[in-house]
Amino acid sequence: MSEPQKKMYSRAEFEQLRKDEAARMVGDKKLWADALDVKYRAGEYFWIHQTNWLGEPCLQLPQDMFAMQEIIFNTKPRYIIEVGTAWGGSLLFYSTLLEILGGGEIIGIDIYIPDDLKARIASYGKLSERIHWLDGSSIDPATVEKVNKITGGSREVMILLDSHHTHDHVIQELNLYSPLVGKGYYLICGDTTIEYQPESKVRLRPWGKGNSPKSALDAFMKTNDRFAVDTLIENKLLLTNNPGGYLKCLKD
Repeated sequence: MSEPQKKMYSRAEFEQLRKDEAARMVGDKKLWADALDVKYRAGEYFWIHQTNWLGEPCLQLPQDMFAMQEIIFNTKPRYIIEVGTAWGGSLLFYSTLLEILGGGEIIGIDIYIPDDLKARIASYGKLSERIHWLDGSSIDPATVEKVNKITGGSREVMILLDSHHTHDHVIQELNLYSPLVGKGYYLICGDTTIEYQPESKVRLRPWGKGNSPKSALDAFMKTNDRFAVDTLIENKLLLTNNPGGYLKCLKD
């Protein structure tokens, strides 16, 4: 008896299959609850800090990094702004992608960017040349002015907000930086997962349920109709730090 012939999908059929199955996966509430539980429990061991790019720490889940890669590939932003640069690995990740895709500059903002970090990133030569470092608070008008000067009015901008995670701080960032994003480009509000997780017993922070990036994002979305959650991106992630945070700009 011959074996049943395996179905060969066309590229379009395979893409539709992936979308359909991702949409079905969203409906599996137990699976999503289990994934959140795994992420929270592993977070007690600093799991999300374990990912490197070119040897430098990224402080992002690989799933989220791949989502950002997909966004960058599809939109090819002229500028990528990361608010909260940490150890610089994610900046190198964006720079690597822009080097492959051609063009683009990166702005990294943080209240503390040590000289040895800048020196390490500078050692990557060409990859570091497109990176602009801005030392200072993301909500300081002087910082916003510097960002505007670098971008020069361009709306081909992708933004990742991943700094101080209190409601008041994040909603100020959303209001200050969202106008820079033009139609078809993305604003990613990081660490919205805080709203869904129990308080960490290891890392005591000034944010938590009701005082988080997600609470700020919910308030922002009530008064701003320029953005919508990209569910095609979000449906397939399962493990993500940014649920509800992948926002696509719908109009200028």
